[in-house]
Amino acid sequence: MGIGDKLENAKDQVVGKAKEAYGDATDNADVQTEGAAQRFDGEVGEHVENLKDKANDVVDDLKN
Repeated sequence: MGIGDKLENAKDQVVGKAKEAYGDATDNADVQTEGAAQRFDGEVGEHVENLKDKANDVVDDLKN
């Protein structure tokens, strides 16, 4: 839907992956878990935005 939301979701996925890797490399379970949660939030947000886009497409099709 909004480009800002999509960018935020992509950022969360990238930063989350980096935190996971850092946590794995340093054997820091807290950072690894934090990264996994942030990555997951970004993935869920991406799916929500995709659903919003599809719903808007259906509404537009129905209007036409």
